[in-house]
Amino acid sequence: MADEGVIYTAEHVLEYPYVRSVGPVVGAFLTGLRDGKVVGTKGSRGRVIVPPTEYDPETGEETSGIVEVGPEGTVTSWSWVARPRPKHPLQTPFAWVLVRFDGADTSFLHVLPAAAPDEVSTGMRVRPQFAPEAARTGHVKDISHFVPAGAAS
Repeated sequence: MADEGVIYTAEHVLEYPYVRSVGPVVGAFLTGLRDGKVVGTKGSRGRVIVPPTEYDPETGEETSGIVEVGPEGTVTSWSWVARPRPKHPLQTPFAWVLVRFDGADTSFLHVLPAAAPDEVSTGMRVRPQFAPEAARTGHVKDISHFVPAGAAS
């Protein structure tokens, strides 16, 4: 019988040392962000889905065609963050916002900086504030944050 007082250990590092291909649909979305625009896909019933998916979430059928949307949109819902956590995208108060871009039928989650919750409302018009062109890499962070439509850059 083994000694029950002995603890056996082994060093092990869990990692995934590979790069995933994003494919043509997500690739078109990320390329659009890099180029300062937002695109979606057309679902099987004509709905425009942003961010784009390869398959319609309602029917499971393949989506078709890349469609440019926006550049502005409407806040469909939001949640206030008074004290951001260390891993949040902003370290000052902000709102998580769901934005339905003009021409889209689904909403996109991102952040909107605001000093107080009364600066955010469902139905408000917003637009993405893109990172400087030289800093864009084809990543969702190419949209730095959202700002109220009509606000100065």
